Amino acid sequence: MEGVFLGCLIGGILFAVVSVVLGDWLSLALDGMLDFLSLDGHPILQPMAIVGGITVFGGAGLLLEHHTSLGNAIVILLAILCGCMAAAGIYILYVRPMERSENSTGYSMQELNGAIGEVTVPIPAAGFGEVSVKVLAGLTYHIAASFDGVLIPLGTRVVVVRIDAHTLLVSKLELEL
Repeated sequence: MEGVFLGCLIGGILFAVVSVVLGDWLSLALDGMLDFLSLDGHPILQPMAIVGGITVFGGAGLLLEHHTSLGNAIVILLAILCGCMAAAGIYILYVRPMERSENSTGYSMQELNGAIGEVTVPIPAAGFGEVSVKVLAGLTYHIAASFDGVLIPLGTRVVVVRIDAHTLLVSKLELEL
């Protein structure tokens, strides 16, 4: 049994080292050939949690086998229990919070249609200025032109009417109360 425990421990440590040190490079070099290893089924079946549990199973098995007088069946059961608890702990304390914290800051220019912004560089009747528009959690600055062909002064609130290439065509925002 010592060989199985030692193999699980060393295999888990090697997996961690290879994935941390060589993970991105190896994935790029093999052009995604190992993508089948990422399990897309149940959310708890994450490679990090599974390999972490296997590593703890190996380490706990070695410790229990060498430092206790328990029988092989009890040692295996306790090692499996430790491995499962470690896998669940890794998933709950690390993997799940990391999945929830991933936010994209990307957006499409087409998403700006109807957005409200503010003029940061005055927009002449026939020419270009600049507007700031709130997108997700930040402000973005875009080249803008007047949709109506009128001067729009600095600080005026505007609405994006249309997007022409990379230029926002804006109009003064006039809210009636």
